[in-house]
Amino acid sequence: MPNILVHLPKGSYPGEARAALVRGINAAAARAEQIPDHPHRRMLCWVLIDEIDPGSWTCGGADLTSQLLPCVAIVHVPAGVLDDASRALYVRELHDAFKHALPPEDTRPLASSVVLHEVADGAWGANGAVWTLPQFAKAAGFIHLQGLVNGL
Repeated sequence: MPNILVHLPKGSYPGEARAALVRGINAAAARAEQIPDHPHRRMLCWVLIDEIDPGSWTCGGADLTSQLLPCVAIVHVPAGVLDDASRALYVRELHDAFKHALPPEDTRPLASSVVLHEVADGAWGANGAVWTLPQFAKAAGFIHLQGLVNGL
C-alpha cells in the first residue's frame, strides 16, 4: 500500500514508455510488499510522477541530464511491511523498472536513487482516519501479515 513519488527529467519516458514504467513500478511494489494479484488490492499502490524541467535538475551543481538519466523514487510504506530482503528487492526492482521502460533511443546511462520511508505505525492517515498496520494489512492484503488482521 505504498505511495511512490517518482522524479524524472521532463520527457524521459514518453507515451508507451511511461505506461511501461508505471506497470513496472506497480509490479515491483506488489512483489516487495507481497500484495496479492487482485485489482482492489493493487489500486492501493499510488504512483505520482513529477517531471523536472531542463535546468532544474543538477548533479554536483551542473545540469547533466543530457548525459545522464537520473531517476528518483521515494517510497512511503507502513512500518512493519518490509524486512531487509524485501527492501533490497524493492530497490533492485524499481531500478529495473526504470531500466526496462527506457525508450530504445535513449542511450544515456541510468542513475537511479530509491529512498524507502517506513511510516511509523499510527502516523499515516487515509480517508480522514489514522490507520495502523493491521488495517493496512487487511486493505492491501499483505500476504505475510494476514495474521495481524484477525485482531481487528
